[in-house]
Amino acid sequence: MATGTDSVWLLLDSSGIGGIETHVWHLAEALRSRGRPVRVVFLADHGPHPLFDRLEAAQHRVTRLGGSFGDLLHALREQRPGVLHTHGYKAGILGRLAARLAGIPVVSTFHAGEPGRGRVRLYTWLDRHTAWLGAVIAVEASVAAGLPRSTAVIPNFVPFDPLAPLSNGRIIAFVGRFSHEKGPDIFCDIAQVLPGGRFEAFGDGPLLPDLAVRHAGRILFHGQVSEMDANWARIGLLVMPSRHEGLPLAALEAMARGIPVAAFAVGGLPMLIRDRENGFLAIPDDVEGLRRAIAAWAGMTPSERLRMGQAARDVVAQRYAAGPAVERICAIYDQL
Repeated sequence: MATGTDSVWLLLDSSGIGGIETHVWHLAEALRSRGRPVRVVFLADHGPHPLFDRLEAAQHRVTRLGGSFGDLLHALREQRPGVLHTHGYKAGILGRLAARLAGIPVVSTFHAGEPGRGRVRLYTWLDRHTAWLGAVIAVEASVAAGLPRSTAVIPNFVPFDPLAPLSNGRIIAFVGRFSHEKGPDIFCDIAQVLPGGRFEAFGDGPLLPDLAVRHAGRILFHGQVSEMDANWARIGLLVMPSRHEGLPLAALEAMARGIPVAAFAVGGLPMLIRDRENGFLAIPDDVEGLRRAIAAWAGMTPSERLRMGQAARDVVAQRYAAGPAVERICAIYDQL
């Protein structure tokens, strides 16, 4: 077992809340509950951050570094954690190299399979081609493609409360980053052609300003929301029109609350969703098929929605609860 002052450092470079940040929060909570000393380390200070505040409020150990490779290397050499666990391409690239130089065991989780655009495409390529410098985890089999053969596929996970009531919300929602690969433009276009229904969107990103102006009369845009718990209770259907995906945490969080998901069949979503049983799947890029799925949910009776919501929740309880996934992650730490 790791023997540093903090046995595990969870390293990320983040300026907002998304799937990686939610994963880090759940992992930090799960490790602490198992008695593993853990510190969440932000590579740089990007200003006020909901995750940083939430970690501090929960009395987690949390640190912000200066943003440079030298700052990270100095921190690793001075404090010598037992294991460095990186999340995201920048933390992965710098973290693996710094850990190698400092003599610290390192593991990286790869959360997404999309190639990215512009400079992100280059960073993503570099991230994947330096993965061999440490142990590797992928959240889904398609994400593992192109990574070392030794990559461990450990699905994303969420806390699960079997006593929590099922959601009976009525809102049709998009929850995620407003970027091309997540398809918020598709969600907005569908909302414009579907009669009735309340459409709301949660999240931030480069596409938000234009979409919020063009669709303001039809969709309520909330922007970045630091805490989704109260909003999940109002949501009846989560729409994920992603062009690329890994295994999105938003889908797991929704389904754990009995909220079905309507999505394109990309990434790990076909392993999660059984069409017309616990949610809806459309052929990738088939916008009309996704529109029909949303319309089908809107036409369901309350009892039909309840059955679908229960089926969605059952899948999470059986395959995506935190316990087994975190035990596998801890086993990797111990092997390192």
